[in-house]
Amino acid sequence: MRRFVRDESGQGLVEYALIVFLIAVVVIAILLLLGPQIANIFNSIYQTI
Repeated sequence: MRRFVRDESGQGLVEYALIVFLIAVVVIAILLLLGPQIANIFNSIYQTI
């Protein structure tokens, strides 16, 4: 039981997975908030071309 509690081999992987998950959530939130504005910018660029 003590060896199981002290085993931290998967800890780093879980931390990296949590960081990637949090970054993905932030990116999705930004895209949802700014999506229409970004679409308008690309549409205006497309129309000028």
